[in-house]
Amino acid sequence: MTGRGLPYGGGTHERCGHANAVYGFRPFEVIHAVQSHGPSGQASVISGFLQSTLGKKSVVAVTGAILIGFLVGHVAGNLKVFLPDPEPGVSDIDVYAEFLRSMGEPMLPHGGALWTFRLILIVALVLHVVFVVQLSLANRAARPVRYQIQHQIRGTVAAKWMMLSGVLVLGFVVFHLLHFTTGTIDPVNFEPGRVYANVYAAFVRWPFVALYVVAMGLVSLHLYHGAWSMFQTMGLDSPGRNRTLRWFATIISVALFVGFVVVPISVALGALDAPSESVGQTEAGGE
Repeated sequence: MTGRGLPYGGGTHERCGHANAVYGFRPFEVIHAVQSHGPSGQASVISGFLQSTLGKKSVVAVTGAILIGFLVGHVAGNLKVFLPDPEPGVSDIDVYAEFLRSMGEPMLPHGGALWTFRLILIVALVLHVVFVVQLSLANRAARPVRYQIQHQIRGTVAAKWMMLSGVLVLGFVVFHLLHFTTGTIDPVNFEPGRVYANVYAAFVRWPFVALYVVAMGLVSLHLYHGAWSMFQTMGLDSPGRNRTLRWFATIISVALFVGFVVVPISVALGALDAPSESVGQTEAGGE
């Protein structure tokens, strides 16, 4: 596993200082090294691993897998806006949202499990972006002179924009939480617990539609290269499998993009019915 094709660290591990000693580890060797030391030694081994190129790529791969899993589940939940109401005036996505908020009760407080998942995802996303940026900067520092041979610098658009798209995606996640979780972005048209009404109130306005379509394009661009890089980091790539893995990365990124943008576009085009009581219409003068 050489990490070829990655926009960060791609094959220049010998240039990353003390990373050499750790990069050659196989997973079982890392586990054995950790178990064979005392607590302080274990901390040292783990710290050294996380400071290595392989360690950083491993964190990027694991957090990327967590985020991909979340995106698949999130888009499946979003598509519930197209399902019939389980009872008059109650949207299926609102029922689903209440299920998420009530998970773990009475052991956990209302919304406790959901916020635990959110915090895990936020930590995973921050770690993902931080390590991608670190790898990209280390790779750039290891290459002070641009390669003159074209095939050494050739990469996909997604690879070239991996670091920038990751930072922008992180910013979008913060905006998304402030928009649909706390209602901070558009408080007049927000009502806690009424997911369908909040979605409808947002996407009847084209600026929000355009923002979310562009943002999901960035997410998909990042996801395409991220999924492919994850396969490489995990050692799954090989000449016989690369075509299939690239197709998988393409299909999942395109499918998630379509799955996410179909909701705001459908609302904007009038393909979805207005909620029984549109949030904020009275306060906004029937907007």
